[in-house]
Order: sequence, then structure tokens, then C-alpha cells
Amino acid sequence: MEANKMWLSLPKDFRKQLIANVYCTNCSDIVTITDFIIVDHPVGVMLDGKCENCGNKVARVVEMDE
Repeated sequence: MEANKMWLSLPKDFRKQLIANVYCTNCSDIVTITDFIIVDHPVGVMLDGKCENCGNKVARVVEMDE
């Protein structure tokens, strides 16, 4: 629940940019993450989901200053 609070504390426009800027190893490109969950990570939060293009598992770590 804490990870979700941290995620929602980011400006909406910035969250959209992060969602659309995830690297997919299968596509070898920057993609949009879909069907993601937000989980705690030692440096902030992590988006854990799927590549919009191929469905491969992708993740994005977002560092948070506390």
C-alpha cells in the first residue's frame, strides 16, 4: 500500500511519461507497460507488468527521494 501512495504522489503527467518509457528486452525498444502492479523497491517503487507490443514481462524502477 505504501508503494501505491508513493506512486500517486508523483504528478500525473510524470507518471504517464514513466509508463510509456519502459525497455522491453524482447522488442529491444522502449515500450508502454500494461497490466502493471506497483510494488515496493529498495530505492522507491517498481512497476511490474507486460509489454504493450509483445506481452513480454517488463519492469520499471522509479527512484523516490524520501
